[in-house]
Amino acid sequence: MPPFDVPEGDPFGPHNLPYGVFSPPGSSERTVGVRLGDHVLDAGAAAHALGSPYASLLARPTLNPLLAAGRTAWSDVRRALTAWVTVPAHRETVEPLFHPLSEVTLHLPFEVADYVDFYASENHARNVGRMFRPDAADSLTPNWKHLPIGYHGRSGTVVVSGTDVVRPSGQRKAPADAAPVFGPSVRLDIEAEVGFVVGVPSELGRPVPLGDFRDHVFGLCLLNDWSARDVQAWEYVPLGPFLGKSFTTSVSAWITPLDALEEARVAPPERTHELLPYLDDADEEPGGYDLRITVTVNGHVVSEPPFSTMYWTAAQQLAHMTVNGASLRTGDLYGSGTVSGPAERERGSLLELTWNGRDALELPDGKRTFLEDGDVVTLSAWAPGPDGVRVGLGEVTGRVVPTV
Repeated sequence: MPPFDVPEGDPFGPHNLPYGVFSPPGSSERTVGVRLGDHVLDAGAAAHALGSPYASLLARPTLNPLLAAGRTAWSDVRRALTAWVTVPAHRETVEPLFHPLSEVTLHLPFEVADYVDFYASENHARNVGRMFRPDAADSLTPNWKHLPIGYHGRSGTVVVSGTDVVRPSGQRKAPADAAPVFGPSVRLDIEAEVGFVVGVPSELGRPVPLGDFRDHVFGLCLLNDWSARDVQAWEYVPLGPFLGKSFTTSVSAWITPLDALEEARVAPPERTHELLPYLDDADEEPGGYDLRITVTVNGHVVSEPPFSTMYWTAAQQLAHMTVNGASLRTGDLYGSGTVSGPAERERGSLLELTWNGRDALELPDGKRTFLEDGDVVTLSAWAPGPDGVRVGLGEVTGRVVPTV
């Protein structure tokens, strides 16, 4: 089917237009692409052919120049792209610049600057609390309803969807073990998350208020925060995640601009604690997003976590991340934390789905508590779009391979 003739209702139609970076067939050169249906438009070549003033931002091997250009440029480029793929007068010029998605090579779409991961799902946090602090009066830690808890991760191990995940090695010590041992993780897990991509940097020493979220954040993507639970359990006291998280973080090849998700915006869950002023979003525009995530293991659906249930919003996370004066950089990535809903089939990690390995998942290809070598995990998602059409998010896939 010709690229312009996208079927009605396609989740990657002209209402979406996510950005990525690709190499055309037979080439190793990278350039910015925009997805339309099952094709990729060479955005830089189209901008040059049509005389766009933004050609210099799009004819690049990474999205970073576009990210840094700011909200006005983001809106202008999006309007131009929409016209290029919908106005019949542009068809003759633009159609030869499309490539079948199946024939291109997709790359990490932006150069990751800093990486932060949060812990924003109350359902996930309560599940973890019930598992590991069963005698506590409250399954949440005392600070959880007062601030978005997070940690700084490792940006150099963020990889694009489709990259194999090498089973990590590390120290682990089960409660009954006399001493720690070293070896491959035996409790390899996933975390279904949403990642937010920062475009415009901020000045060191100046916090970013809630209302400036959309001036700094360009878009979002699906994110899988692979986790070695046995390594994590032994190392995390008292400073938190380290080697159990830093070996690989997978992100989609496609970044969905926030402007494509206007119809998906929703209010977050009701607050049960009074928030400090810098986090109080009562008078702000709705900060939640209605994203419907699906998690599969070897093609079998194991969970469908709803992002709309997340207690802390991306705007609050950004405000908290910078309230001490920490500066933003173009290409910063921050993850939402595991997305889990209230139902058992809405839990976004195997840790929760199997209740820390107690209850194995029954899959057509065998039981699972944690991941085995050869397992393929895929996250996909969609959001409500204009006139009832869905907005598709680029999937995230990773295959577990044995320890090197």
